[in-house]
Amino acid sequence: MEQAAAIRSGEITAVELAEHYLGRGEGVPGAYVVLTPDVAIEQARAADTAVAAGEAHGPLFGVVCPVKDLNFMVGANARMGSAVFDLTSYEDDYVVQAMREAGLVFTGKTTTPEFGLPCYTEPEPEVSAPARCVWDPRRTAGGSSGGAAVAVAAGLAPIAHGSDGGGSIRIPASANGLVGIKPSRGRVSNGPIRDPIGDLVTSGPIARTVADAAALLDVMAREFPGDPFHAPPPSTGFLAAARAPVGTLRIGLLTEPIIADVPIDPESVTAAEQTAKWLEELGHEVVPINRPFGPDLVAQFEAVWHTLALLTPVMPDDEQRLQPLTRHLRDLGRQVTGIQLAMAVSLLRIQTRATLAAWAGFDAVVMPTVNGVAPLVEDIVDRADPARDFENQKRWAAFTAAFNMTGQPAISVPMHWTAEGLPIGVMLVGKMFGEETLIGLAAQLEQAHPWSDRKPEVW
Repeated sequence: MEQAAAIRSGEITAVELAEHYLGRGEGVPGAYVVLTPDVAIEQARAADTAVAAGEAHGPLFGVVCPVKDLNFMVGANARMGSAVFDLTSYEDDYVVQAMREAGLVFTGKTTTPEFGLPCYTEPEPEVSAPARCVWDPRRTAGGSSGGAAVAVAAGLAPIAHGSDGGGSIRIPASANGLVGIKPSRGRVSNGPIRDPIGDLVTSGPIARTVADAAALLDVMAREFPGDPFHAPPPSTGFLAAARAPVGTLRIGLLTEPIIADVPIDPESVTAAEQTAKWLEELGHEVVPINRPFGPDLVAQFEAVWHTLALLTPVMPDDEQRLQPLTRHLRDLGRQVTGIQLAMAVSLLRIQTRATLAAWAGFDAVVMPTVNGVAPLVEDIVDRADPARDFENQKRWAAFTAAFNMTGQPAISVPMHWTAEGLPIGVMLVGKMFGEETLIGLAAQLEQAHPWSDRKPEVW
């Protein structure tokens, strides 16, 4: 937001800012799959013209914000992280339209794994370099918004668009020491041509600060025609919530894994428990709680996930060009019957009601975002055995997908750093449509224990 203020004051122009970030865009491999200088400069010139005419609007007007390469954006082809696609974008996705109309400047498309399916970002070399952790390039940057997180964490962009169907914003935010918000179901449109089964997927912001993430969510959160869900509008706005005082809250503390019955890394437990202590010091009540459900429900999530993998249309001759994990998940999707899929969606909705009822007495729940620091690439990616690869992912991402199942909002904040200097995020999960409370709470933690001064060597 400081950059937008500088643009409005005339301290710097939007064109100068766009040129700066375009010049840095190729500085860290794996952040961008493609830069779009023509698009960015045209948008920046329009922003400068609007500023000169006194027509600038919004706290992010003229600010650079790349788009994840799972979304359509006029002016850039869509690869979807895959060697089999290079699709012309004839219209913006609705969330991209909202960002464009808010005066954001699109410097490019950020790297994603194939179809956004894994929680790491390792596309084929002909598509993009892999996205690696900015604090240790031997480690994954997470995924599937890995390129977006690298771009922000490395200083190649101040904010970025991401999307999250099982943790794909929160996981790379944790791996790279950033703020990542998965909004409530229905808060951000998936239209006009996307209609994810089970409504697991949503766009959301990635940023270095809570306020910047909140401001970008204000831009993204618009209703569009035909959306199956419409979240009620926030009472004051998300940026306003980041600046408002937070009352005394009742918060649950959870350290038990949800997605897989695996041991939780002591660093992740420490991250959640230390954050809980800080919350108590800030005047909140913190109560240890049990998980709302366990891995027995994950089979229903996987039935939907496997079907989503299969719904991306691929020509028969191209099927063998897909990565092993993608082919594996698509093969599993072919085994899901219509009745099984309908039952899976129904059971997920039933569990959503049970979870919201069980947690009705809490304003938020704090837990680790992931199970340990970002893993070494060879410890999570297994191209020879994609079934094992998927299990590796579940061990690391042992919490996040639960709240894609329920649709609750969640925010990952970088509250813990290991002795080796690696970040581990802490996740705050809220009531349905409770983003304002989460954002206010996260901003309170940031003020008490700031993190934005930490920068990697590649900055």
